Amino acid sequence: MPSVASDVTLDPSVDDSPLPEAVSPVWKSIASGGSTGRPKLIEAGNDSRMPPATGYPLGMQGDDVNLISVPLSHNTGFGTFALGLVQGHHLVLMPRFEPHDFLRLVTEHRVTYLATVPTIMQRLLPVYRADPDAYDLSSIRRFWHLAAPCPPAIKQAWIDLLGPEVVWELYGGTELQALTFINGTQWLSHPGSVGIVVAGEMKVLDDDGNECPSGVSGEIYMRPSPGSPPTYRYIGANARSRDGWDSLGDLGYFDDDGFLYLNDRRVDMFTVGGRNVYPAEIESALSAHPKVLSCLVVGVPDDDLGQVPYAIVQADGLDDAEVIAFLTERVAGYKLPRTVEFRDTPLRDDAGKARRSAVRDEIIARRVQARPHLTG
Repeated sequence: MPSVASDVTLDPSVDDSPLPEAVSPVWKSIASGGSTGRPKLIEAGNDSRMPPATGYPLGMQGDDVNLISVPLSHNTGFGTFALGLVQGHHLVLMPRFEPHDFLRLVTEHRVTYLATVPTIMQRLLPVYRADPDAYDLSSIRRFWHLAAPCPPAIKQAWIDLLGPEVVWELYGGTELQALTFINGTQWLSHPGSVGIVVAGEMKVLDDDGNECPSGVSGEIYMRPSPGSPPTYRYIGANARSRDGWDSLGDLGYFDDDGFLYLNDRRVDMFTVGGRNVYPAEIESALSAHPKVLSCLVVGVPDDDLGQVPYAIVQADGLDDAEVIAFLTERVAGYKLPRTVEFRDTPLRDDAGKARRSAVRDEIIARRVQARPHLTG
């Protein structure tokens, strides 16, 4: 380590006045594109100076113990870490998510605040349920989840476990054009919603650019509140925009009370015999099965219907007949997977992200490669 002797004599001619303030032009610069495969860099903010009060709208308090379970390379992990650091939190960082370690750290450190993703929530449940007396989650005061749609069964389980006043959800992009919040109490009266707009503006447009009435699905567009400075800059990609409103590619609708509901990403939707199918709906239904650890649904080509659902499941002791029987009572017949593939490893990364397009391409390539053997 560089050091100087204790009796060193400093040169009196060297200027010892305070150095000028060095301020970064942004407070975060996050790589994105994990869901779409279109790489981009998002620079957020107008400089790096972030007052401690920035965390107050998220329910942060100065004495919080904050567990970071999502990779710092992901917006959820980095944003929670940065806000907690400025707020003066006791930060508990996980080198890599593991369910037993997560529950142990909450118990040992008396964690009061955390932000995580639905994939982690789903992986935690069977471990906690197997031995609930081994862990104490009573210290948690604010439990946020974000970054991906949360299956209703998973959300309900955590509300039952922690209480509706503890579980909160945030919807918005890395870009921070606009945000919605919803707490557990609101969700119980508006199940499936991601909340009401609390920052910026959002609207839902049809393919012709007309605003959709309540209850009618379309593409979600958002922008900062009028007069607000720009919150972000893209590097390497351009936003899908209409008249100053940006889209993240999500489809959804508002209800009469102003609560927003998500269907899926536009690029992930597919049609079966001309009828729209949202993979997230099938995944949500399948996630309600207690033996399912993770799942992913994509549309694959079909000679008769154009496309059909294909499900990939990580489960503890299920077969394809049980999967189809379970889904038959929960989704329409045309949404039932024509093929169920089982895998032993998680289908999403620790940030809850999955590249459905890459998974679909891999499945199609395998089917093409196998076809000569099936017909020969």
